[in-house]
Amino acid sequence: MEATGGDAASVVAPLAKWRNDFARVFQYYLDRSTPHPVERWLGTLVAAAIYILRVYYVQGFYIVSYGVGIYILNLLIGFLSPKVDPELEALDGASLPTKGSDEFRPFVRRLPEFKFW
Repeated sequence: MEATGGDAASVVAPLAKWRNDFARVFQYYLDRSTPHPVERWLGTLVAAAIYILRVYYVQGFYIVSYGVGIYILNLLIGFLSPKVDPELEALDGASLPTKGSDEFRPFVRRLPEFKFW
């Protein structure tokens, strides 16, 4: 009988290479889509509309849709919320910059747009 240890290693190596190649290509297209926010959002809305029509015509996947809706709502809340709560920071007094090196950032999102998308 032959040992199966060598067979497992020979199967895993091509899968790891394929996964690495796929991750590299996926990151390439993500980087290329970064300067096009309108097209990204339109594509997302089109994909959501297709999913909604599919659920409507198949008349199923309501539980999955409910879970996805809750997840997207959670992301939306993170996208619209500030990174630091202004009410807690107001206790310290004025938060305006005091030095030339301080940067005044009136609103920093908790979840950046690209991660929300």
